[in-house]
Amino acid sequence: MRVELIQHTPDPEKVVAAAARLCYSPDSVPDLCERLDDKKVASFVQKLREMGHLSPFEHVSFQFSIDGVSRALSHQLVRHRIASYSQRSQRYVKEEGFEFVIPPSIMRNQETLERFETIMARLQDAYKELLDCVPAEDARYVLPNACTTSLMATFNARSLLNFFEHRTCFRAQWEIRYLAEKMLELVRDVAPNLFIGAGPTCITQGVCRQGGYSCGRLKTLGGKK
Repeated sequence: MRVELIQHTPDPEKVVAAAARLCYSPDSVPDLCERLDDKKVASFVQKLREMGHLSPFEHVSFQFSIDGVSRALSHQLVRHRIASYSQRSQRYVKEEGFEFVIPPSIMRNQETLERFETIMARLQDAYKELLDCVPAEDARYVLPNACTTSLMATFNARSLLNFFEHRTCFRAQWEIRYLAEKMLELVRDVAPNLFIGAGPTCITQGVCRQGGYSCGRLKTLGGKK
């Protein structure tokens, strides 16, 4: 898996602070930005976060390049609807000799790994055979969820906070959890005050909303359901 933050709103924390200040000021956004130093921005963003007043966070966006992830992951990712996605098409891009993601549970057992790789090889052969007689858009029906893909994803900061809350949780599947952790690391580098409180609710709020599906992590943190 390779994840890169390829672009983001310039000075995102100041933009968020200025957007919020605008609601209570007769001044223009440029004037507000000019008077906001780093200390005021950090303080104001923290106050917004604590109050749950997150609509100003929607004014900044972050674009990610995501490569080498499975189709299983991408189907989960696009469930986060307040985002924009572009994905490599299996209709127009042929997948001969496709690469595939191997789950850790399969990697741990040599016999299971060999069986998995044999199945992938058979599917590669089947796909290649079908390409000789049907369009790629129909041959793709034999491609597995393990087949790798590439995406560009654009989130606003508020949507990212929701994404991190759900997908850094231990209940999230291992692959998308790893993706979320990498994305969180990248945005914290450029906007630490926006994402300092990001993560699963057991960490950020001391509560778990998974009910009977809880991973049990909260107990080790001394929180409550």
